[in-house]
Amino acid sequence: MSLNKKEYKQATIAELVSADADSIDDPAHFFKQGQKPGDEVSPVVTISSKSDSVAVLERLREANMLVPGSQLGDVFFDEYRRIKRPLLSNAFGKTTQLVDKGNLILVTSSIPGEGKSFSSINLALSIAHEKDHTVLLIDCDVARQGSSHLLGITEKPGLVDVLESDTLTIGDVILKTDIPQLCLISAGKQHEWVTELLASQRMSDLVNELGERYSDRVIIFDGPPMLSTPQTQVLTGLAGQIVFVIEAGKTPQMIVEEALSLIPEEHATGLLLNKNEGMSSQSNYYGYYNKVPS
Repeated sequence: MSLNKKEYKQATIAELVSADADSIDDPAHFFKQGQKPGDEVSPVVTISSKSDSVAVLERLREANMLVPGSQLGDVFFDEYRRIKRPLLSNAFGKTTQLVDKGNLILVTSSIPGEGKSFSSINLALSIAHEKDHTVLLIDCDVARQGSSHLLGITEKPGLVDVLESDTLTIGDVILKTDIPQLCLISAGKQHEWVTELLASQRMSDLVNELGERYSDRVIIFDGPPMLSTPQTQVLTGLAGQIVFVIEAGKTPQMIVEEALSLIPEEHATGLLLNKNEGMSSQSNYYGYYNKVPS
């Protein structure tokens, strides 16, 4: 789809996606052949049995999230089933050879307020209903801590605490929940050098440990918006798949394209459109983004 500069500024991502909607049936078409993982890195942290436990089910039910007893209809549950299927295929199924580190999924957006944390949590909840997989949701948006606030774990030590500590291990901050297949890691305390902590070798080793220790585990990073901070660009280098959340009809196409241009081409990048405003009435579209060279 070709737009002149004036049209480009006015168009929304809803128009962009409608032009390529037919291609959703073959998401593998948009992937580059993934490289095999390199030599294993000796982790600097280990997963222990010291994990704390939190009750989140009732809190999520009251927030009308993707749990039994919420006010969401069957259509909403089915939408997230459709969203997670290609992600799981890239991580464990038929298309796994096309995507390196497919079980490491970063959820982001262009700008704040597009439903990123809401989508991260619901995606994690949907995958947690799978019989063969467990989910670890990590709040990496240290400034806003949207997932941590919604889940009520802002006071728990988390990612930042592990990254700056010489003694704290990842097992010390993993939170088991009353949803059997779901574990959490909070963002942790505020820190002025968050970007540098995320770019550190310790973070890389931690992610390798989390992603490789359990073959059935999906790691979901709730990252900051792409255009708000350089932290998200660091996180894209750690993940294999990107779920890019957009509030349809609101975010200008120019802004979305600018954010998408920051994502490396080898990543499997999916667009998740929140079509309606309001957390209890959202309807979603999910399709893979075709990065056409300019």
